[in-house]
Amino acid sequence: MVGSPIPHLSTEVDTSTMTEGTPTNTGAGHSLWQACAEQLAQELPEQQFNTWIKPLVAQVNDDFSKVTLFVANRFKLDWIRAQYVGRISALLEKLYGQTIPLELVLTPREAQVRVHATALTPQGVGAIPEPATATEDPAQAQFKNRLNTALTFDTLVEGTANRMARAAAMHVSGTPGQLYNPLFIYGGVGLGKTHLMHAVGNRLLADRPDAKVLYIHAEQFVSDVVKAYQRKTFDEFKERYHSLDLLLIDDVQFFANKDRTQEEFFNAFEALLTKKSHIVMTSDTYPKGLADIHERLVSRFDSGLTVAIEPPELEMRVAILINKSRAEGTEMPEEVAFFVAKNVRSNVRELEGALRKCLAYSRFNQKEMSIQLAREALRDLLSIQNRQISVENIQKTVADYYKIKVADMYSKKRPASIARPRQIAMYLAKELTQKSLPEIGELFGGRDHTTVLHAVRKIGGERQQLTELNQQLHVLEQTLKG
Repeated sequence: MVGSPIPHLSTEVDTSTMTEGTPTNTGAGHSLWQACAEQLAQELPEQQFNTWIKPLVAQVNDDFSKVTLFVANRFKLDWIRAQYVGRISALLEKLYGQTIPLELVLTPREAQVRVHATALTPQGVGAIPEPATATEDPAQAQFKNRLNTALTFDTLVEGTANRMARAAAMHVSGTPGQLYNPLFIYGGVGLGKTHLMHAVGNRLLADRPDAKVLYIHAEQFVSDVVKAYQRKTFDEFKERYHSLDLLLIDDVQFFANKDRTQEEFFNAFEALLTKKSHIVMTSDTYPKGLADIHERLVSRFDSGLTVAIEPPELEMRVAILINKSRAEGTEMPEEVAFFVAKNVRSNVRELEGALRKCLAYSRFNQKEMSIQLAREALRDLLSIQNRQISVENIQKTVADYYKIKVADMYSKKRPASIARPRQIAMYLAKELTQKSLPEIGELFGGRDHTTVLHAVRKIGGERQQLTELNQQLHVLEQTLKG
């Protein structure tokens, strides 16, 4: 074998029920696939990984001349080929050191394999049993609400960034089917949209244990529609979705270009609203910003209440770090929480990742939590951040976006076409760098710090009110963060 050694990962394959022809693999070949799967678990959203990658069974030839992936059905095989084969092939090549042919085949019907696939859990890396890929009975599936009982309003840290969305979600959970129907929550990744949806479902079930509640990712809805068409089981499909009291559906942007799915979701949407059931949706953008979604569906999305969740402000980030470190059994000093919060600004998920690094570094080195320890634990993250985001970079990015000259950022000109982008650049400089207000003012042509403070407050306030401005800022932030 050539290339870097493949890391050994704890895996087991239960061969007690295998028949002749069942795909099996042990040793280095099995470790190769597990290393690939672990990398994919880090790269993909958890729902995508659990739906498409985790159920796969791999067979690697002894001479590493081919990797065969066994897939449960034709729909999943076609989807994996279109969406994931390129990345899987590239990872296998990187891990092995040279190209390995990859083949997708349908799992033999008689194969009943139970694989303990290594996956990332909230507690770290652990072995999670993967059940056989048997077809789920729709009559049983409709009673599985898929809610995470740990995600409640009590465990959600409130701040300016999520206050309006949280208030609307709490109202829905208390009086479903009335105001704010549908509730459409949008924002970037890792800001707590999914947490809010689970909180709504958990609160409703606490009040009404007999309510039919379902949390589902948009990709699973796509899969259910395809299965219903293939198996001609639309009566069961409609019974499942049209009879709900509360439908919580994540990432509706995944409906793009899927006409059949959009048609069925429109039908389900209308049926649920007619019977005064409630619908809560999330997306990475506001309804009218969704691409390749039918206009009549977009108008339905926009007919209730649309609220944004923003990146958490400093105080909220500090509170999140302190609360989550306590949940881990460790007390993070406030000054350390402020240091981490000032350096990790983008979203709650990255903030939690930074906290885990600090906790692991502290335990491994048997050192008390301190700013110096946090600086050491996060040195890679701080290095990337310091290298990528500077006031000068912000000025150039904003100037390019609004089609003005970079020199206009420093000039005394005050027409709206220049003053507005300049204020936006000041706001981003305060949000994305460690510069003080006077330092930012100096870099904008020697302006007073009160001018910068006015710009920061003005843009920050308008961001909460103006959907178009919020979307522009979201694009600029993503561009600057690479």
